[in-house]
Amino acid sequence: MEPLRIAILGQGRSGRDIHGVHLLTRPERFRIAAVVDPLPERRTRAEAEYGCETFGHYTELFGRTDLDLVVNSTPSHLHVPISTDLLDHGFNVLCEKPFARKAEEVDSLIRASERNGRLLAIFQQSRFAPYFCKAKEIADSGILGRIVQVSIAFSGFARRWDWQCLQANNGGNLLNTGPHPLDQALRFLDFPGMPSVLCKMDRANTFGDAEDYVKLILSAPGRPLIDLEISSCNAYPCFTYHIQGTQGGLKGSMTRLDWKYFIPAEAPPQKLIRTPLMQADGTPAYCVENLEWHEDHWDLPESQQNLFGTMTGIYYDMLYRTLAEGAPLLVTHQQVRQQIAVIEECHRQNPLSRKEEDASV
Repeated sequence: MEPLRIAILGQGRSGRDIHGVHLLTRPERFRIAAVVDPLPERRTRAEAEYGCETFGHYTELFGRTDLDLVVNSTPSHLHVPISTDLLDHGFNVLCEKPFARKAEEVDSLIRASERNGRLLAIFQQSRFAPYFCKAKEIADSGILGRIVQVSIAFSGFARRWDWQCLQANNGGNLLNTGPHPLDQALRFLDFPGMPSVLCKMDRANTFGDAEDYVKLILSAPGRPLIDLEISSCNAYPCFTYHIQGTQGGLKGSMTRLDWKYFIPAEAPPQKLIRTPLMQADGTPAYCVENLEWHEDHWDLPESQQNLFGTMTGIYYDMLYRTLAEGAPLLVTHQQVRQQIAVIEECHRQNPLSRKEEDASV
């Protein structure tokens, strides 16, 4: 089979450094046939790096029938209008995150995909992060018992002054970084409807008008509580995950996970005692028992040390099977719609003033 022909819109940190870099490593499956970028120097570089055609505006692709997929890695606020336009002109589309800002925009994009009979995929590659897949596997295995709480932190200390810190550009931590951990959080929650949302946002170190601190609590009947933090004012970042269960727990980062658990059949038999506990000499006692803890760990394999490359590779393998063989997308429209609905509710609970446009922006 001939390689799939790809057009990439944008040659910034995503279009070039993620999509372009990966696609060059898989020439047997993908060929970068065209690049669109308004900056002439980026077009010149793309011609040299990919050996492809280049254009200044995406509408110059209209009318072509030789492209199997267009990757929309334009700035965030352009994702919805450009993806809609591409679908309406007959292209299959892979859209970068954030997919949209509002759930109704997601619905509109889904309708555009359906009425044109075109593929619409969303680039949520962190769904395939090795550390997430392993943590989810352990949680789902039952060895930690019933999962009570999952804490996820994508935090650090940073000051930001680029276009992605402006609300007008769909910037801020929740729309920039948030789609990665929030997608994982919703997989841990595993709830088909709209969860209960409690969110607090703040502007701490940003030079823009969008939030750079997010604390988000998600809950749903019969599901674990999810505590998600995306902070740019955490000078002491610790764990990416902290999972609490009725038989044990897990802690870990993107490169190492540790977990411990006890086996109920090995635990001392206990029953509720309503009278005061006493030691053999009659003095007060406290509930103390010795549980036999089993401990294990996981380290990121050496072959997966390039996390962005690993996640992107797995995602594009999935997408190739969809385009070439008709396999279903593993990141579905409705899953991403749920994510955007949560993000929309977070913004509703935290209305932030906007910075007036001036010469310094």
